[in-house]
Order: sequence, then C-alpha cells, then structure tokens
Amino acid sequence: MSTPAAGAATSRVRAALAAIETIDRPEIWITLRGADELLAEAAAIDTAVAGGAHLPLAGLLLAVKNNVDVAGIPTTAACPGFAYTPDKDAGAVARLRAAGALVLGATNLDQFATGLVGTRSPYGAVRDSRRPGFISGGSSSGSAVAVALGLADIAIGTDTAGSGRVPAGLQGIVGIKPTLHVVSTAGVVPACRSWDAVTIFARHLATAELAMGVMAGNARDWPSDVRLAAPARPRVAYPASLPALPEAWAAEFHRNIQRLQGLGVDAEPIEFDAFLDAARLLYDGALVAERYAAVGNFLAEFDGGAGVDPTVAGIIRAAGKLPAHRYVADTARLEELKHTAMERLGGFDALLVPTAPFHPTLADVAADPVGVNSRMAPTRTSATSSTCAPWPFRPGKWTARSSA
Repeated sequence: MSTPAAGAATSRVRAALAAIETIDRPEIWITLRGADELLAEAAAIDTAVAGGAHLPLAGLLLAVKNNVDVAGIPTTAACPGFAYTPDKDAGAVARLRAAGALVLGATNLDQFATGLVGTRSPYGAVRDSRRPGFISGGSSSGSAVAVALGLADIAIGTDTAGSGRVPAGLQGIVGIKPTLHVVSTAGVVPACRSWDAVTIFARHLATAELAMGVMAGNARDWPSDVRLAAPARPRVAYPASLPALPEAWAAEFHRNIQRLQGLGVDAEPIEFDAFLDAARLLYDGALVAERYAAVGNFLAEFDGGAGVDPTVAGIIRAAGKLPAHRYVADTARLEELKHTAMERLGGFDALLVPTAPFHPTLADVAADPVGVNSRMAPTRTSATSSTCAPWPFRPGKWTARSSA
C-alpha cells in the first residue's frame, strides 16, 4: 500500500531540513529544533487544515531572532551567560503560531541587538547569503539570511535604529517595520525600550504583509486620519542631499528615483537634516542610555566568561555613565525633530531613502569593528525607514510613519 502524500507543513519541514544540511550555514542558528519535534508539529497543522481549520500561515516556517521569546527555547540575545528559558511565546510569536506558522528555530544576532553588521556574536559572524566574504547586516542577521537562503519562509527580527532595515536591504528580501506599538514587544529583550519594534522578513511582499497583519492584529485603534491607499499619482519624498553616499551608489539611487517618475510617481526632494539629527540622538546622544537600562546590570556582574562581546560591552557600559539631564533634554529634542520631520513629509505618501551607504566585508569589520558599524548607521544615510536599497537594487518595505 502506498504512503499517503504529506501535507503542506510536513513537506515544507522536510524540504527545509534537507536544505539546512546541504547549505551548511550553522552560524545562522543559535537553536534549531529537532526533526522529530518539527515533523510532529507539522503533522498536527496538516491535520487541522484537513479538518477545515482556518490557518492563513499554515505550511510557513518561521525563524525567530533569539532576543524574542519562544516557549521552551533558551533566549540568549546572543550572550550565553544571559540565557533563560521562557515558558511562553512572545506576543508576536504567539500570534504567528496561532495562524499556523511553525517555528523552525532561534536565529543569531548582534549581541543584545547592538550592531548593524551581524558579526558581534560568540555564535559566529553571520555571512551574506550570496557572497560569504561580506557581512549579512544586523542586528537581525540570522533571521534575514535564513529567509534569503529559503530555509524559512518568514522570520521575526527587531529594529530600533536599523536592525531590520539593514539586513533586509543587504540580503535582497522584504522587511516590514511597523509603526511603534502596532506590534506587541512583550517577550522581547529590550535594546532601547522606547524605540524597539518587532519586524518581519519574507522573500515576497504579499507574504510579509500577511504575516505583519497577523502579528499586529488589533493591537491598537487605527487612527482615523490614516489613508488606506495612495492616490492614483502618489507623491514620494527623497533626501535633497546625502553627501556620505558613494558616487556609484548615489547614481543608482537617483536612477531609481527616475524610474519611479517614469511610472507616474511625483518624486520630490526634501531637506533631510531633521531626520539625520534625530538619528544622531540615538547613536551619539543620551538616548543610548536605554541600552544600559536594559542589560547594564547584567554586564556589570559578568565578564567575557559569559560570552560577552567586548565591543558591545564597551558601548553599553559607556551608556551607563550618561547623566539623566542629558537623556531628558535629548528626548525633548527628539520630539521637536519629529514634529519638523512630519511637517516636511506633509502631502507626501512615502519617503524613499537608501538602505545603507555601503556593503562591507567581514575583513573590513574585523579591522575596524566600531568605525565600520558607525558608517552603516543612519546618521550618515537616513534616519527613517527604507523603501529602496542602493546599488544593486534590493527592495525593503518599511512604514512611512515610523517615528523619526
């Protein structure tokens, strides 16, 4: 008697496990669930679907950045000494699982989500999906590469100031960062609690939008003044000047602007200083004190024996020395800059910015870990969310109303 054909979830798990073995990129994962457990869960999903259950994400494999809780999997934030094992899923994970997504495993990241390069981890530097000598981008490095290589269909990342934007752009996949507080951050190890967001990665826009809709659910009331669609002839803003962008990348960025204009989009330059000034507050100002508030006490007690990355530890420990009055002043200044930025976006339907200024190699980062990471930061390129990557063109989708 012939063996019954496997359902969609079971088939997908088997294909993913085979691909993981063939591709052999262990640095993507911190914890990969066992085959027996995955196949049993997949069979249960297939049975539910066959019985008529409405599971919009059934058959999709989910990778989860390891600063986001998955029940039964140690949450490390890429620091072994920090690890704890949660007994329940983070809110975003729970919503995706309830819709039929199956968690494949927990992914590597820049430790404590502090970095844009994907190399600051004792579990290994996560390499670019297509050119292994280059960085993946961070801090959501493992999640982005798992999707780019087809090992996972969707992946959870987090983004405070580019940790989802950068790896999405560099890996040529779609990333969606929601407006703050649209997706719950319950069960997420904070980086900067006031500005953390849970993001989603996918290879296709429709899949990313479906997953983001599931994660968001009815987390907050929908503002009555938000339009649900762009007009027939959209207006798109772009920075009037990005002096730090290399000449070839700037030329490619402007070619994409011209391409949009050829499609009937009104693309117009705006002054971008308010956006850049806002970004500098998080990277160079007192707002970084929130990183110390999140994990500073842990770092005060543990040394390198806990798997602490020295670059990350230096950044976070220095943040603990900032005076409270600077934090209050910078928070007030951020509100002023946000008001200015939103005024400049008045009448526009979207903002187009380069994703990152360049794509460094692993050797570049090893030679200058702080300097190269700083060059990836939006203080030099953009302070808001990206809808277009620089040369070569790689799409990343991000909400236009993310806070400045």
